[in-house]
Amino acid sequence: MATSSYYDGTELFANAYQEVPIGTYGSEASFGTDCNNATLWCARRLGYPMVDIELQAIQFWACFEESALEYTAQVNRFNIRENLLLARGASTGSNLSHRNLSPNLGSQIAISKQYGTEAGVGGDVTFHSASITLNAGIQTYDLDALIGINSATAKDIEIRRVFYESSPAMTRFFDPHIGSGVGSQQMLAGMGMGMMSPAINYLMMPLYDDLLRIQAIEFNDHVRKSANSFELTNNKLTILPKPTGTSTLWLHYIEVDDRNNLLRTPAGVVSDYSNINYANTLYGDINDPGKQWIRKYTLALTKELLGIVRGKYPTIPIPGGDTSLDGDTLRSEGAAERDVLVEQLREDLEQSSRRNMMERNSEEAQFQQDTINKIPLNIYVG
Repeated sequence: MATSSYYDGTELFANAYQEVPIGTYGSEASFGTDCNNATLWCARRLGYPMVDIELQAIQFWACFEESALEYTAQVNRFNIRENLLLARGASTGSNLSHRNLSPNLGSQIAISKQYGTEAGVGGDVTFHSASITLNAGIQTYDLDALIGINSATAKDIEIRRVFYESSPAMTRFFDPHIGSGVGSQQMLAGMGMGMMSPAINYLMMPLYDDLLRIQAIEFNDHVRKSANSFELTNNKLTILPKPTGTSTLWLHYIEVDDRNNLLRTPAGVVSDYSNINYANTLYGDINDPGKQWIRKYTLALTKELLGIVRGKYPTIPIPGGDTSLDGDTLRSEGAAERDVLVEQLREDLEQSSRRNMMERNSEEAQFQQDTINKIPLNIYVG
């Protein structure tokens, strides 16, 4: 390593792990080659060899490494914003750099499961079963005391279903394939099949016959019997009408903490901006426009650094007077160039966002359709 305080153009980059602060690209030969080339280019842009450059080669190399890392960071930050919704739930061990993420319905399905829970048609919350004993003459039952927060489970519960209905009408009428009770035997005898055994297997009743009989049974229950019902207020269950004997009533309930739990996803998956895995891009995978951006950013950083060095002594004595150094000018120029480069890169990334790409595809398709519509159609002559 040279000990000169000024850049002399002789030092060559050899080992990134020793000659740059971070060493991210130490194993890539192309990084070392471009580092040397960018160092010479920046030095000449700063006036070497006509003027002395008060920097050492290792400082040029540090600026070049920082520029490559800044380029990767800007691209990765854009990709994180663009793909965070798609990547949520993926393993944090999955490196998403240079990966084309396929759109999926993961977040929509997660929301639909919550709707499924509320509608009672699925979801991601466990439905628990419980039963209480109904006693004669007692109408109101405190479900919290029986199965909820005041019981041994000590859980805040929400009742989702009370099984109060009577048995379905379908289970309470004669099997249509047996034929008894609906005059099937006489009908079959009239058809000449009365002596068949079992004759009834040869008669197929229409479907509306079953539906009419089910409606008749349900209507009979509604008019001639006291319909079972209930009222539920603040987990206080009132049975209607008042029980006349001892029976068992079954319930479905959920634990409120289970529904309100925000940590249903397992650990080790992408949850937010901080743990989505976008690693530093390999230097060899960066394209030529990206490498040119890195070189320009390196020049801006070296201008700033040189301005800091020269700003330490604004003037230096010379025979017959003093001379002023351009430290402040270099610092302001370097900072301005850095800001312009970063803004330009962000604009380029934004123009390539998924939304803008889809809009351009839509416009291009419309323009193509407009062009096709202007092509004269052949006139058919029969």
